[in-house]
Amino acid sequence: MGEGAGSRIILIGFSTTGKSKVGDGVARYLGWQKVETDDEIVRLTGTSIDEIFARQGEEYFRQVERQVLVKACDTDRAVISAGGGAVLDPQNRELMKKSGAVVCLEASPETIYRRLLEDRERGVVRPLLEVADPLRQIKELKDSRQPFYSIADWTVHTDNLSVDEACREVIRGWDYWSRARQRGAGQSVEGDLACEVVTPTERYPVFVGRGLLDNLGQRLTQAGLSDTAYILSDESVFGLHGNRVVQSLRSAGMAVNTFVVPPGEDTKTIDTATQIYDWLTQHRAERTDVVVALGGGMVGDLAGFVAATFLRGMPLVQVPTSLVAMVDASLGGKAAVNHPKAKNLIGAFYQPRLVVADIQTLATLPRREMASGWAEVIKHALILDSSLFDFLEANNHELQELDSACLIEAVRRSAAVKARIVSLDETERGIRTLLNYGHTIAHGLEAASDYRRFLHGEAVAIGMMGAAMIAHGLGLLVSDVVERQRALLQAFGLPVNCSGIEPSRVLEAMELDKKTRGGAIRWVLITDIGQAVIRDDVPHESVVRAVDTLLS
Repeated sequence: MGEGAGSRIILIGFSTTGKSKVGDGVARYLGWQKVETDDEIVRLTGTSIDEIFARQGEEYFRQVERQVLVKACDTDRAVISAGGGAVLDPQNRELMKKSGAVVCLEASPETIYRRLLEDRERGVVRPLLEVADPLRQIKELKDSRQPFYSIADWTVHTDNLSVDEACREVIRGWDYWSRARQRGAGQSVEGDLACEVVTPTERYPVFVGRGLLDNLGQRLTQAGLSDTAYILSDESVFGLHGNRVVQSLRSAGMAVNTFVVPPGEDTKTIDTATQIYDWLTQHRAERTDVVVALGGGMVGDLAGFVAATFLRGMPLVQVPTSLVAMVDASLGGKAAVNHPKAKNLIGAFYQPRLVVADIQTLATLPRREMASGWAEVIKHALILDSSLFDFLEANNHELQELDSACLIEAVRRSAAVKARIVSLDETERGIRTLLNYGHTIAHGLEAASDYRRFLHGEAVAIGMMGAAMIAHGLGLLVSDVVERQRALLQAFGLPVNCSGIEPSRVLEAMELDKKTRGGAIRWVLITDIGQAVIRDDVPHESVVRAVDTLLS
């Protein structure tokens, strides 16, 4: 392929997110060729897109589109603007990923609707507007495509950007991607940047490596956080890792104060938060100071909640020390404390300034808690990354023995899945729902057992098996995939069923806990490894069958 993947930028995204105009601008800036796949289809067939759909149908259009994309991806020094539906074809997605930097242009459904109306006023025909409820049509179609946009290496939200600003963001993403490639295949990734979360409210790096606690102070300083640090941790974690963190921060010239709480979910309350507020007030904490969350998911939630609310917001740095926190809880900005009536009832979305995950801390985790974390890694692979699933299958022994290179690779790739989803959907309005794979049944199991029997990842593992059974029963998933999922969960020491719990209690708890749309449970199901869908039409009898099988 000539000069190689670094000489191509492939733009994907929904209609009117700016692929044509931004593609033109980026091509001019770089001095590259611009390739618009829809234009090439028209040129090749001598027929308009609308006429192709009307006469030959969508299947024929997609065949021609694939041919055009193959040729475009063999063109050096090219900015390729792919059609809005090009990502639907798995062959296209694979081709784009290996051919260059894939950049997704994003916009809200409301912005898309407004831009479509503006186009119509200029005489442009827009089929999306020729329905009874265009905005609803846009939302539903965009939701269905959103999982496929997650192949992007970089995402640019164009809602409030000029064309020039969007072009600069695309080029910045391509430059970041190019430098990451040059650092390179086959080289050590210890201490390196794993991924970046980019949301409308924050942009922050996620570092994964070995020995990162020792240069934490330097990373904070590089991020512009150089005043006073307030470390929040629990007794167990601080006893193991606290001195290293304190020393690193002080070596970077920071003043350091620490607040240590008892471990366990019972600590995550508004009363504990109030004690921390009192402590921060006593030390005269300022808005330029930084809260450092050193610990697992509970500490991350509690520290995030405090940082979000004290002085209307203080900078937050997440330093996760458990596997589930590294790949899930520390990313995405969910911060909360528990209420006597429900877990995580009081909270906010509040993104950190950076996340620093040192895999050395995982050596101190109990084996059962480590296995619970692997459930989240496997979940990420199942919903969006089939190659990660293959990696877990091939290296499960090395991973459980905490082989550094394999462990860093798995954590980095799993965190990157979460980062991608969060970047596309910061406040869980769309694609972020995919992260609930296995959670519907898991929440029912946890509630039915009074939150005392299962670690969260154990319940999720059982819940994922239930979801896979449902998908298989509906004809969405072949039995071979169900068994591959089961085998991998068991290989990492996770349960795939349980006994001693009444199915009726689980079903009742699921009904109370459910996240609904129009009164129906929104199920996350997989149709293959790495491919997930959201369904709200799962028959109740299918659910009952799956739960009965799991608990028999």
